[in-house]
Amino acid sequence: MPRWKLTVEYDGRPYQGWQLQPHGPSVQACLEEAIRRFSGEVVRVHAAGRTDAGVHALGQVCHFDLKKPTKPDTVRDALNFHLRPEPIAVVRAEAVDDDFHARLSCKGRAYLYRIVNRRAPLALDIGRAWHVPTVLDADAMNEGAQRLVGNHDFTSFRASICQAKSPVKTLSLLTVSRMGQEIHMVARARSFLHHQIRNMIGTLRLVGEGKWTPDDVTRALEARDRAAAGQTAPPDGLYFTEAWYE
Repeated sequence: MPRWKLTVEYDGRPYQGWQLQPHGPSVQACLEEAIRRFSGEVVRVHAAGRTDAGVHALGQVCHFDLKKPTKPDTVRDALNFHLRPEPIAVVRAEAVDDDFHARLSCKGRAYLYRIVNRRAPLALDIGRAWHVPTVLDADAMNEGAQRLVGNHDFTSFRASICQAKSPVKTLSLLTVSRMGQEIHMVARARSFLHHQIRNMIGTLRLVGEGKWTPDDVTRALEARDRAAAGQTAPPDGLYFTEAWYE
C-alpha cells in the first residue's frame, strides 16, 4: 500500500490543535476528511508533532497510507481542492517507503516564535504573533536563551498536563534576534515538552524587560519547578517550521 508524506502549512486559529478532538475542529480531522473525499478511503494521518490550539505551521510533516494509485501532484492538488475553504495547504506530497513514519522517523523539530514589539496594536498579525508593547532587549534575551541550550531537566518549563515520560530534553539551538519591530526566537531539538517553547519565551520576556538577568534564567532552570519560571506565552506567535529525517 503506497505511503504518502505531506508537508503542510496552516493557520492554527480555527482549530483545537492538530489532534482529533471530540468537541471541536482539528487540522488532522480536516486532512482526513479531504483524503476521504478525494480517494473514498478512510485513513489515519500521523504528524511529526502535535501542535496545540492556536499554534500555526509552516512545515508540518505527516503521512498516511492510500490504496488508490496516484501521483504526487495529484495528491497535493486534490487535497488542496477538498480542503477549501480551510486555512490549510498541502505544500508538497511525496511517495515514501513503508518504513517511513512522520513522528517515529523524525530526527528533530524546529519552531519559530514571533513577537511584535511595538507600542501600536496589531492589525494584520492578530492571532499570528504575540504583541508586547514594552521595549525588549533582544540581545539580553538571547544571552538568557543560551543558558537553556544543552541537555537539561526542563521541569520548570513543562506544562502540568505534559505526558512525556521524562522532563529531560536536549535543546540543540535556541536563539533570539530582532528584525525591525519583530523579535524571533528559533528553537531546535529532537523533541519538546508540552508548552516548553511557550514557557521559555515567556521567561525570556522577563529578561528582555530588564526584570530578570540571564542568571535568573539559570536559577529557574535549576529549580525544576514550574512556578520558578515565567508566564506561558500565548500560542499566537508559535509556528512549527520544520521536521527533519535521515
